[in-house]
Amino acid sequence: MHYDTKFIIVTGGVLSSLGKGLASASIGALLESRGLTVTIQKLDPYINVDPGTMNPFQHGEVFVTDDGSETDLDLGHYERFTHAKLGKDNNFTTGKIYNSVITKERRGDYLGGTVQVIPHITDEIKESIKLVADGVDIVIVEIGGTIGDIESLPFLEAIRQFKTDVGKKNILYIHLTLVPYIATAGELKTKPTQHSVKELRSIGIQPDILLCRTDRYLSKSIKSKIALFCNVDVDAVITAKDVQCIYEVPLIFRKEGLDDKIVELLHIWTRTPRLDAWEDLVEKYKNPKYSVNIAIVGKYVDLTESYKSLNEALSHGGISNDCKVNLTFIDSENIDDDNCAGALGIADGILVPGGFGSRGIEGKICAVKYARENKIPFFGICLGMQAAVIEFARNVAGMPDAHSSEFDEKTPHPVIYLMAEWYDDKTKTIQKRNKNSNKGATMRLGAYPCKIQQKTFAFEAYCKENISERHRHRYEFNNDYKDKLEESGLVISGTSPNEELVEIVEIKDHPWFLGCQFHPEFKSRPMDPHPLFKDFIKASLKQAGKN
Repeated sequence: MHYDTKFIIVTGGVLSSLGKGLASASIGALLESRGLTVTIQKLDPYINVDPGTMNPFQHGEVFVTDDGSETDLDLGHYERFTHAKLGKDNNFTTGKIYNSVITKERRGDYLGGTVQVIPHITDEIKESIKLVADGVDIVIVEIGGTIGDIESLPFLEAIRQFKTDVGKKNILYIHLTLVPYIATAGELKTKPTQHSVKELRSIGIQPDILLCRTDRYLSKSIKSKIALFCNVDVDAVITAKDVQCIYEVPLIFRKEGLDDKIVELLHIWTRTPRLDAWEDLVEKYKNPKYSVNIAIVGKYVDLTESYKSLNEALSHGGISNDCKVNLTFIDSENIDDDNCAGALGIADGILVPGGFGSRGIEGKICAVKYARENKIPFFGICLGMQAAVIEFARNVAGMPDAHSSEFDEKTPHPVIYLMAEWYDDKTKTIQKRNKNSNKGATMRLGAYPCKIQQKTFAFEAYCKENISERHRHRYEFNNDYKDKLEESGLVISGTSPNEELVEIVEIKDHPWFLGCQFHPEFKSRPMDPHPLFKDFIKASLKQAGKN
């Protein structure tokens, strides 16, 4: 079997959160800088079909692609670091794999044969990898979890077999491991790496390159020791050093010669890498001229992974304005009219992010009111936009009992509601919703078009009338209240092309006040900051008197 595409498999050992996602994304960035085309795929061992129903406290944010797939947050890293176009085939879970195999078995595809992990599950995993291989030079596949996890075994067996399928010159195994510094001994310890590689080799996979996560550069002697015990070349032992800025990782890997080793082992000819843009980006990040304080009022504030794309998008907005963005996370459950000023008083800008469920909603509405009345730049995203509409209806439009029917089914003024009709993805028209459908069937997911009104904050940011943004929500602005809210001063600056769905709301006579129904953070890139985040930070800088 002949393959033009090359495959890089990234695994991790010792413990989780070593940064396989960032490592995979950075490898992609390095290879793109050499003129190669890449795509990246995440294979996750958990049994959930996708992370859509998982608690953000457990799994971090759910990243949404243009095609409406709810995916692992690492796909956000992949999109921010590369130009890869990602979708449903770039994230497979154990649940998704088994679901496909069981469906085939019920359909009779296996002709009555006994369905087993080998070959049926492993074949399905290999086929999922091949789905993303067309039209690119390199496929980078990140295997979630840690070597030794029972859940990972079918995936590891599949990638072991994959070498035979595609040929040893077309595949490369990279293993990310830990080399901790033990302060009491004053030494770096290589034993965790040795044990991790031993575990990997015991299931038939010999890593070609080791990425050693550590807090300092590894010496030649340490690299030689690791190479000897782990059966790799000395120049294949790469320092994956802790960094101040995640966008520095490709530069560290380049300094360590990672990309040179990859193209050597995969027998590829490429140009010299061009990393000027990355160097400029890191320089701007590390040496900003200004700083700004942004308060994020949400309910997942104890785990910032829940807002990974949001945090990065704010950082991108800061880079484009030559400023450092200081984030303060405030639990919306702890906010009310009595303490709002104290909690938000130091903020130059206030952001209320998306979320689901009623917990903390009144605190979010309170934060909106504080930003509106005190003329502090405000950015509401998804549920944050809905909170802005509720607050405006209550305190400006004379509807004190206004609410979302998501939180109060008996509210006399459901300014946010679950439509009796629903927007159909395929026909792009409003359809009658099946009342017996489950919640997932009513969610608006993925990219949808939006038409922007001129002479608004939104138009000033985008500088164009037609845009496309990614969504992940169920409840919508209730058009029955559109006229009354507009008469009271609410500006509806963005709608679906047929004006059936409200996408962006604003308030006039305010430094910057905007709420959007979509999630702009999913499309922000370090070298191409999202227009709304760029303008929100700009307005916040002006609020701070630094612009």
